[in-house]
Amino acid sequence: MAAEVYYQAIGTLQSHSYLDNFNHHQKHKSNLVRLVTRDFISGNGLSRRSSSSVQRNCAVIQSLAFQTSVVDPVLSPSRSNAGDNYKKSNEAALILIRHGESLWNEKNLFTGCVDVPLSKKGIDEAIEAGKRISSIPVDVIFTSALIRAQMTAMLAMTQHRHGKVPIILHNESERARSWSQVFSEDTTKQSIPVIAAWQLNERMYGELQGLNKQETADRYGKEQVHEWRRSYDIPPPNGESLEMCAQRAVAYFRDEIEPQLLAGKNVMISAHGNSLRSIIMYLDKLTSQEVISLELSTGIPMLYIFKEGRFIRRGSPIGPSEAGVYAYTRRLALYKQKLDDMFQ
Repeated sequence: MAAEVYYQAIGTLQSHSYLDNFNHHQKHKSNLVRLVTRDFISGNGLSRRSSSSVQRNCAVIQSLAFQTSVVDPVLSPSRSNAGDNYKKSNEAALILIRHGESLWNEKNLFTGCVDVPLSKKGIDEAIEAGKRISSIPVDVIFTSALIRAQMTAMLAMTQHRHGKVPIILHNESERARSWSQVFSEDTTKQSIPVIAAWQLNERMYGELQGLNKQETADRYGKEQVHEWRRSYDIPPPNGESLEMCAQRAVAYFRDEIEPQLLAGKNVMISAHGNSLRSIIMYLDKLTSQEVISLELSTGIPMLYIFKEGRFIRRGSPIGPSEAGVYAYTRRLALYKQKLDDMFQ
């Protein structure tokens, strides 16, 4: 119950919708601040849709955002109109990064949805993650609403060879949208939109948040704490189970992120252990028993190729010169070659 109330409140503040093309808005500055209804934006725009499964559980306000791309402009489909309404790409890259170590990870505390920044080690991990993906194209970034995931994404992108600047979209209010507009086409072309969504937040740990993990095990017993942390459908007191976390994270991925991949956009997601485990469960078709044993290291990116409606797992890139990563697909190889030519 507490988890539901928490997410209803956060959903009101951290909402967004599909992105109208940013370049289009720069040419029509008088229309920069407006709400998109059900219209499909022509040209380079994107269709507006909402997650029915999320709407049933959360009061989420849908509002305007924007998009820019390092690849040829394509239409982004509504799932219900995916047939002829967009130019389907042969493949797209999907990068998943669990945030670097946080200050509460360092102190061995249950963090959950408490908004805690990265530790020094976490900052170094985020920068190293950026080096690993520095030659993989990124058109749009999704993060959770929590600062440690956003810091990881921003720090990682400082290492990217294309030099584009990630810009967090602010859709909390009409004023926030208005005041954060960019009025230079050239600057827009050198930017990457970053969408923060509470649905990608870490699992809400309820009454365990802020408690020391070892002291909690001493108090409740190791078996009980292990059950709270690693079972699929048993939540901690007044918190979320992994199953509950998966319901919101996977629904968001299917409704908001997967259409970007269908449209040929290369996506990076910077999020958390449990929200990413949930998404990987969906991508790799894992069972509830298989996912509970899945461990994700902080600051280690995972690469998937989305091709012909399938997600192909390619593991973690080792670095920008690793030939194997870029041999997976012709598109990644061409992108890397273009960067090599630019910086020779």
